[in-house]
Amino acid sequence: CATDWAPYAEQILGVLSAEPSLRNRSARDDGYADRPDYRPVTKFERRGLRLGHGVWDLVFERV
Repeated sequence: CATDWAPYAEQILGVLSAEPSLRNRSARDDGYADRPDYRPVTKFERRGLRLGHGVWDLVFERV
């Protein structure tokens, strides 16, 4: 999933990280993922990036 709202990204990262049946696929130290190639950039994301907003991707898998 991806979001442009930092508090939501932090909350979801915490919730998903605490779930023992999920594993974070990110190799980054902050726990967020680079945008996966398979996820298209939406018009809302393009606009947000143009305005200098951040985008946070989270990629977890079931274990």
